[in-house]
Amino acid sequence: MLTSKQRSKLKSLAANLSPIGQVGKEGIGENMLSSFSDCLEKRELIKISILENAEGDPQQIGRELAAKLNAECVIVIGRKAVLYRRSSRQDLEHIYL
Repeated sequence: MLTSKQRSKLKSLAANLSPIGQVGKEGIGENMLSSFSDCLEKRELIKISILENAEGDPQQIGRELAAKLNAECVIVIGRKAVLYRRSSRQDLEHIYL
């Protein structure tokens, strides 16, 4: 669970990120989860777009993605979700919270 200070730091880091993928009417698929998981392993912090035709509330979709990826849903603003998961890679410069 993230504290409010940690969440605030991650939000400021995510402000300059471009979305790496999108969730559409097809919902959350296995290929999408594997792609997002790989990106989290490489970057630790990712932004995802939730399209207008996606079934469900963006907040709910963000929480569902985080749960399936073993990540934290930092924030959902409008139709953008920001996810964080500490990487297990040793050669990566980690985000220190």
